[in-house]
Amino acid sequence: MPATPSSSSPLATRHSPLRDPGSDVALYVHWPYCARICPYCDFNVVRDRGRTDEQAALVEAILTDMQAQAALTGPRRLASIFFGGGTPSLMDPAAVARVIARAQTLFQPRGPIEITLEANPTDAEADRFAALAAAGINRLSMGVQALDDAALKALGRNHSADEARRAVATAARAFPRLSIDLIYARPGQSVADWRAELSEALDLGFEHVSPYQLTIEPTTAFGRAFARGTLVPPDEDLAAELYETTQTVLEAAGFEAYEVSNHARGEAARSSHNLHVWRGGDYVGVGPGAHGRLTLDGVRTATVAHRGIADYTTGVAANAPWIERDNQSPLEAAEERLLLGLRTVEGVSLTDLAALDLSPDRGRLADLLADGFLTRTDEHIAATATGRPLLDAVLKALLT
Repeated sequence: MPATPSSSSPLATRHSPLRDPGSDVALYVHWPYCARICPYCDFNVVRDRGRTDEQAALVEAILTDMQAQAALTGPRRLASIFFGGGTPSLMDPAAVARVIARAQTLFQPRGPIEITLEANPTDAEADRFAALAAAGINRLSMGVQALDDAALKALGRNHSADEARRAVATAARAFPRLSIDLIYARPGQSVADWRAELSEALDLGFEHVSPYQLTIEPTTAFGRAFARGTLVPPDEDLAAELYETTQTVLEAAGFEAYEVSNHARGEAARSSHNLHVWRGGDYVGVGPGAHGRLTLDGVRTATVAHRGIADYTTGVAANAPWIERDNQSPLEAAEERLLLGLRTVEGVSLTDLAALDLSPDRGRLADLLADGFLTRTDEHIAATATGRPLLDAVLKALLT
């Protein structure tokens, strides 16, 4: 999985209507196993080393956890399912099918829903795409990350550029929806290099792309190398040029940036699962370290599952899957809604931000509107083309 995207990526200037996620609930399934641990990754992952019995027990725990959370939430409609990790394309397709079937029994979908699974483009994993599609996956999110073999080696990836090209072609035949991830602002990368690589990627035929700026997290191998001075990322000016190049190339190809690090060719290609989360919708999180947001007894509740696999399976068996269960105050819920909502081209409703005491007629919000960093339309606010490259500062001003 890629590093956490920067919130200062530019977005397109068009705005879409803000939609209420309502009482529907999405499902996030965390599968923590990876063939190798990438040096930039700080997610909750472990090496997949033939842990067959452990993985079978984890599947059972995930199914049990889902059932227990469904009992807590009561009858809810299912908005979407997202298998993340880790590398869920390493998951047994039969287990994937079981999770999907159980979810659709516990939370009845309103109709056909988006069911996404993250994958890596090794030849071995591509051979499983047809079986994963038969299990019910209809949208694949593939961690291509780069189309340059030297860059892939530096990123610690276990696939080649040619494997990535083949895997994208295989996935396009197997799944109705296809997204790829790319990482830029890599050490030594120039604007010309990135423009050429991004242009080449666009020829592969996907409809959604998530270009992430490489983020150096201190707890990762890259973080330690950065601290030693042996890894030097691009400076701020070059990073800004790379942002601008990303936007220019993708927009020219018909991809709208509907969120800071997500570009889609048309509204139908947008990730409905991610939009549900960014719009403040409830979601059940299952699997080691999975986060969730549930409305329980009228209170927005943040949940975090035990991170360790054994701790999680033991906790589920004891009806205690969470290491954290916090009732959010109205202020905390509004802050989170602002942080997520302003990342999208839709923006966020002022009604959802009532606890922040933001007035478009006075104070810090009025100043940001007057200065052109935010725009207001029908009681919701969104970042402008001027404000998006400074989104971190805009958010800080609103939350101070």
